[in-house]
Amino acid sequence: MNTESVIANASRLVVKVGSSLVTNEGRGLDREAVAAWAAQIAALRKLGKEVVLVSSGAVAEGMARLGWARRPKNMHQLQAAAAVGQMGLVQAYETAFAAHGLATAQILLTHEDMADRERYLNARTTLYTLLQLGVVPIVNENDTVVTDEIRFGDNDTLGALVTNLVEAGALIILTDQRGLYSADPRKHPDARFVDHATAGDPELEAMAGGAGSNVGTGGMLTKIIAAKRAAGSGASTVIASGREPELLVRLAAGESIGTTLHARMAMWSARKRWLVDHLRLRGRLQIDEGAVRALCEDGKSLLPIGVVAVEGEFERGDVVACHDASGREWARGLINYSSSDTRRILRQPSSRIAEILGSSNEPELMHRDNLVVLRAGAGG
Repeated sequence: MNTESVIANASRLVVKVGSSLVTNEGRGLDREAVAAWAAQIAALRKLGKEVVLVSSGAVAEGMARLGWARRPKNMHQLQAAAAVGQMGLVQAYETAFAAHGLATAQILLTHEDMADRERYLNARTTLYTLLQLGVVPIVNENDTVVTDEIRFGDNDTLGALVTNLVEAGALIILTDQRGLYSADPRKHPDARFVDHATAGDPELEAMAGGAGSNVGTGGMLTKIIAAKRAAGSGASTVIASGREPELLVRLAAGESIGTTLHARMAMWSARKRWLVDHLRLRGRLQIDEGAVRALCEDGKSLLPIGVVAVEGEFERGDVVACHDASGREWARGLINYSSSDTRRILRQPSSRIAEILGSSNEPELMHRDNLVVLRAGAGG
């Protein structure tokens, strides 16, 4: 597989731009760079490609406007910086795209928007509608309202989730680095450049160890993990320098630039993609070996009789993980019963649910249509 098959053949792309690029290493919005990306995305649009832009930079621009040299760690200061910086960020993109006759839309997301099924679908429908209208959606995390417990943590993760949300064919992560090396080239001059690899390969995370910059939160490691997440729905990822001239246009023409991390599998259904994308699960079930085989080998639903223990507190419709006794996660899905009810019916046949609870929602704890298997068989 080559870069051409990843980018040139993708009809829908997600492009993520990092803070260092957007704000010229934290010195303030780089309007010249913003204009260049807008021009390239306009060119992609003329090639018939739909593009969603995920842009960092609100916090970094706010820092510049407030005169802060280093990224604050206090959540309220981060939220204030984001609120100040988001104004300039959106204005810069709107002006740049308007020069090419393109309308833009601001989409601010939190993890709660992705964790709640109804809000997830609303966000997905809105993005689809904007793309159909010829509008370029500009997505960022809603830093002004998130907390430590529910934030994405970096826009590489957000870029991967948006890729899955809109069923994009590929994710392009623009960074201030050429791509991935086998080791940090600043410390190891003999480090090998990785131009092609498979997303999710465990060796990649070892290569990419390291922290982010003073103005951003991500490093190469977050990009590797984002590529793995995007690959879960069949999307490949290109990590390349945003300072390469005409990068997006050249990629669309089939040129090999940066590091391409190829997805192993075909795209999943939207519902299963949503289940896999959950960064925060409401609880988990310990299931026995028979239940593991039923889920992973036979493609069956999860029944109460196969559940050994319940961890956490959850309600009907929440996403819950299924683990074995050793802690390995085999599947996750939408639960049909609350945690308290599940504790009452575990290890019981489905025929006794109504007798025990007084009523029965479903004979299954998780229906096979509402769960996704993460491992291929009990011996995998």
